[in-house]
Amino acid sequence: MRRMILTSSLLLALSASAMASQVYKWVDAQGGTHFGAQPPQGQQATTINTAAPPPKTAEPTAAPIFESIADPEQTAIDEKVKREIATQEAERKKYCQTVRTNLAQLENNPRVRVEVDGEVRRLNEEERQQRINEARQAIGENCK
Repeated sequence: MRRMILTSSLLLALSASAMASQVYKWVDAQGGTHFGAQPPQGQQATTINTAAPPPKTAEPTAAPIFESIADPEQTAIDEKVKREIATQEAERKKYCQTVRTNLAQLENNPRVRVEVDGEVRRLNEEERQQRINEARQAIGENCK
């Protein structure tokens, strides 16, 4: 059961980058800006990177004067990106909590049992140490 949780947690963490897709932006003949998952036929489109969050700054920057006259499309896109980043951060925190819990159980319990193909068996010390190392590595790479 714990192995299934650890495996599914790792897959969940790795699946965020696999689910990210390209977004294309183009302007039609009437001057309207469009966004889509597929570029239009016969028109030039630019790709937009939606997976990368904006870089963190040390101190807040002054807001531009024209911010109050923001483009509604851009505002909607900004809100969408903020929601996606918040969702990814929540998934990362949940993953980190699960991995830390699994690590604590592996370190504190020398008699860990796992279910493999419907059969419950006990991990030997070598397998247990390997899983401890994998959990520590996952925490080091993904958790702050």
